[in-house]
Amino acid sequence: MKKYILFDNDGVLVHTEPLYYEASKQALKEFFDLDLEFEDYMKIMARGGTAWEKAIEKGFSQKAIIEARDQRNRYYQEYLSTKDIEINGVKEILKELSKNFKMGIVTTSRRVDFELIHANRGIVDFMDFVLCEEDYTYCKPHPEPYLKGLEVFTALQNEAIVVEDSQRGLTSAYSAGIDCVIVHNEFTKTQDFSKAKYKIENLEQILNIL
Repeated sequence: MKKYILFDNDGVLVHTEPLYYEASKQALKEFFDLDLEFEDYMKIMARGGTAWEKAIEKGFSQKAIIEARDQRNRYYQEYLSTKDIEINGVKEILKELSKNFKMGIVTTSRRVDFELIHANRGIVDFMDFVLCEEDYTYCKPHPEPYLKGLEVFTALQNEAIVVEDSQRGLTSAYSAGIDCVIVHNEFTKTQDFSKAKYKIENLEQILNIL
């Protein structure tokens, strides 16, 4: 019987992933005159790589890459502050789930970005904890993030379920031995979700599974 739900953040609770891609694409073009094609980005993200791989391959310095990354982060925060990132109905679904489950968020977002995303949004009110990039040694697709989520809950693998929208998140959950629900996301729909326990079209359908 499931007692705990571990949620990914980006693409599951808020619509932010396209903004991160656009910010990365913009910085790569501006600093290195490199194009970050969507198909290449999807492959990089699926295996847990970095958007700066092309710049590294071209021999650009670490200093230049850090400067570009910092600019990407500024672009991303600007987008987060000005674009609509809400996914309709999320709070209502979480309210219903909170009646029967303990819940946490396990994300590879930087905490500074996470806090900007969720300022006055009310989503974290339903969570027992939030784990961000700074809380791990290894990020997804490594199993550490979801294993740490289990540890915080003092939960067994079969007592928890993960809700994800990306291949690297699914790989992390699967490697941690936790069942994973994949929520359909147009942005990540080309990725491989064959290891998912369930696939749903929208978050509301999780109420029919648990």
